[in-house]
Amino acid sequence: MTDQNSKIEGNGILESLAGLIDARDVIAPGADMEGYIHEHRHFYHTPAAAVVTPRDIESIQRIVKWANETGHAIIPQGGNTGLVGGQVPKSGQEIILALKHLNQVRRVDPVAGVMVCEAGVTVHEAQQAAEAVDRLYPLSLASEGTAQIGGTLSTNAGGVNALTYGNARDLCFGIEAVLPDGRIYEDLSALRKDNTGYSLRNLLIGAEGTLGIITAASLRLFPRPKAFETAYINVEDPEAAIRLHDILKAAAGSRLTSIELIPRIGVELQLKHGLIDRDPAASESPWHVLAEISLFGADEPGRLMAALETAFEEGVVTDAALAENLTHRELMWKQRESMSECQSREGDAIKHDVSVPVTAVPELIARGDEACEKLVPGIRSVAFGHLGDGNVHYDFVQPAAMAKGEFKAHFDALHEVIYGIVADLGGSFSAEHGIGQMKVGQLARVKNPVALDMMRQIKSVLDPNRVLNPGKVIEG
Repeated sequence: MTDQNSKIEGNGILESLAGLIDARDVIAPGADMEGYIHEHRHFYHTPAAAVVTPRDIESIQRIVKWANETGHAIIPQGGNTGLVGGQVPKSGQEIILALKHLNQVRRVDPVAGVMVCEAGVTVHEAQQAAEAVDRLYPLSLASEGTAQIGGTLSTNAGGVNALTYGNARDLCFGIEAVLPDGRIYEDLSALRKDNTGYSLRNLLIGAEGTLGIITAASLRLFPRPKAFETAYINVEDPEAAIRLHDILKAAAGSRLTSIELIPRIGVELQLKHGLIDRDPAASESPWHVLAEISLFGADEPGRLMAALETAFEEGVVTDAALAENLTHRELMWKQRESMSECQSREGDAIKHDVSVPVTAVPELIARGDEACEKLVPGIRSVAFGHLGDGNVHYDFVQPAAMAKGEFKAHFDALHEVIYGIVADLGGSFSAEHGIGQMKVGQLARVKNPVALDMMRQIKSVLDPNRVLNPGKVIEG
């Protein structure tokens, strides 16, 4: 067991860390630390004891071994884009270990369909590396310019292409990681088939840095689409959106790579706050669907148009705008990617990242809107997200007449209502954002007791001294 009495305090921490790595890579509390402890939603803002930005794996090993000896906790951090507080301090005594300097693309093999990226490579940089050899790395999310590969794997990020390509876990062949005792787990496999025991890779992916610090990964590459057919489609309600999903899926199969549900309020708030300069829709509608089909090789264009004609004939769609050029397509996607930002500009927002069976999405929204309106009259529902896999970002903006700051008092009550409906529909209260520190209590309440006990045992075996990200994902 670690001798907790050996814990170093104050400037002694900084001096010790400077003896382990380059002193310029040790950041003391103060202004230089703000970018590491200030998270996107502004829920958590606790200073760390120190921030370290090591430049190689050996440095990470030394830090982790030192943490075991002295009883200091380490928080692995990627691009600091997490939304549940998993990447920032909880007690104020932790040391943030940021992986931004491990930012090399080590290898790209377009024939085998794999590339090896270090943890600090951003998603956008990984996409560019794949594109340079005419391949696709399909993970795509609004924060891709900042989010890093290590962080997306640690949280098993989803994104707008998960419908066809899966989450981050599905896009990874193997990983390299520093374990809680300082050893290196190295399995940067490029194999599609490897039945040699437990899937240790999948144990570390999605663990939010509680079981190991991911330092590199071998990532799956796919054929790069030659063109896209994109449309911004008007539907009357989520039920019609589900029927449209079925029509598009029947017409395009796996080539339907994105289908996103968007409420009209999202467009109106973005126009109001200048996030987009024009309406991407052909006309106003209570709801919209952003759909995209990827075309490869010999694929003939017009598949999306043909599917929309069927949808019009069946009364599912009321209007649609097809992207006429790249600029038009970019406007459509900019609107989708600004859905969170427009809420922040409008006022306080309370958000939920949930998933239910695809066919239950309309019931979730109908029941949720009704219940939350009773709870907070005038509340504004902003339910949007990945229709094809049932992942709804079910957000609420404060009533227009409510003073800023008052809405946050309803945080727990709104969560209880939405999570109760989600559970009743057989869904999950965390679809792609993870648990972090925000949802630890909720996980303890709803997770299967046997599964929760297994998680705790795994944590105790791999990290008995609670060195890596304690208090995140599971209690204790």
